[in-house]
Amino acid sequence: MKKQVLIVGAGPTGLALALSLKKQEIPFRIIEKRAGTGEASRALVVHARILEHYQQLGFSEKVVNHGIPLKKLHLREGNEDKAELNLSDLGEDLSPFPYVLSLPQDVHEKLLVEQLKDAGITVEWNTALESFIDNGEYIQSFIKNDGTIEEAQFDYICGCDGAHSTVREGMDVGFPGGTYEQLFFVGDIQADNHESSMGDMYMYMDEEGFFSYMPVREKGMKRIIGIVPKELNDKDTINYEDLSPSIEKKINLHATEVNWFSTYRVHHRVSEHFKQGRAFLAGDAGHIHSPAGGQGMNTGIGDAINLSWKLAAVLRGKAEPEILNSYESERLEFARKLISTTDKAFTNIVGRHTRGRLLRTLFFPYIMPFLLGFSVARKGAFKTVSQTNIQYRNSELSSGTAGKVKGGDRLPWIKKKTGIDNYKPLQSIDWQIHVYGEASEALSSFADTVQLELHQFDWNSKIGKIGLEENSYYLIRPDGYVALAKKDQGIEDLKTYLLKYKISSFKSTHSS
Repeated sequence: MKKQVLIVGAGPTGLALALSLKKQEIPFRIIEKRAGTGEASRALVVHARILEHYQQLGFSEKVVNHGIPLKKLHLREGNEDKAELNLSDLGEDLSPFPYVLSLPQDVHEKLLVEQLKDAGITVEWNTALESFIDNGEYIQSFIKNDGTIEEAQFDYICGCDGAHSTVREGMDVGFPGGTYEQLFFVGDIQADNHESSMGDMYMYMDEEGFFSYMPVREKGMKRIIGIVPKELNDKDTINYEDLSPSIEKKINLHATEVNWFSTYRVHHRVSEHFKQGRAFLAGDAGHIHSPAGGQGMNTGIGDAINLSWKLAAVLRGKAEPEILNSYESERLEFARKLISTTDKAFTNIVGRHTRGRLLRTLFFPYIMPFLLGFSVARKGAFKTVSQTNIQYRNSELSSGTAGKVKGGDRLPWIKKKTGIDNYKPLQSIDWQIHVYGEASEALSSFADTVQLELHQFDWNSKIGKIGLEENSYYLIRPDGYVALAKKDQGIEDLKTYLLKYKISSFKSTHSS
């Protein structure tokens, strides 16, 4: 069978794209110039919105079992807590995953590769994209493996190949941005003398910067990150031993063994385009961020999910190719907004100016814990960090309002104790209609005619409190976002919407 999509890069973004395309029965190849999955990783957490997408793909439980849901954040000095924040229920009533999951990127990648292998797909390691040509009708690619060049044709190419993306170079688009002055470090160390709970994260802040660490699965193992002291920045080679006196003094963390250690600089860049012809960018190939809030890797996986269902719809003849333009408009807008907000936050947090020192020594240990004692603040913080507040209201694919929910919003989750699991139907990764109340005969008949899934949920007052409206209907996209929200059950707007892009369900051919 002809492979329709070439995925370049097998980091979390490329692997998530591959898994989603496989679920939707799209043939592809995934190549990676590295010899295998990464060993040293900077990304430490998986957020709720990504776990919701993994739930759609059928392996969220496995991911959660490999990670550690974070329960508390300790802001401390030496062995003493200056403040303690409860993280275990930040997103209660908002998501089936109301926490931050600690899962180092290297473990995460291995897990996704195993998931692909179980699905019969092998990553082509030691294989690099040399170049490609977009001929308008197809992509002509030149792939290098073991010194030989292979020519292969694909319908589309997806660059998930990081900050130095060959795909982005082939698209000839700019990658404006800059580099932060601070030098960072990350490493895994054994620290047997230090007591810490598996579900707890620890942070130390002072006028100079910060250290952050958390346990990983192995006994006594800590993943630690932080800012390299300024006086060490000019050293040609920096080892953990250069930092250990400062770390031991400030947080009493003594390393008995260093498993791996790396230093790096943080960039902030966004590509001028995420789509050009039949070529797409996702993840670090399109945007790189500060580490504030652990958003970078999660955003890349979000790109992959957004792109995958649109590629699948077009390649299976279930939507017009014009729907692919919405990938850039939706994800580029979010990336630019995220870069702007994380850049400001990161600059303030690590800055050596008065504002930065006050944030580290006053706001985080004293004011923030007080604010997060209020439910409204806790929910707001969770929505922002977890990416559950991402919305595409400005997208050409979004229309209508019913209750507090607008076209482009993430479908609100209904907690299971109501007797309803409105996220379970999303595992079909298909267009569907949701009615919270009773569907009219006309709506039911139309859904049956066009083979759209129609799901009716018994109404109760708790559903109204999360923003949905009784007896309205919501057309849900394959990625779990509301496409069309309609207060009454008239079907003309629904017909018009589906006809615009010639959208049809996978129901007749798709098995979930």
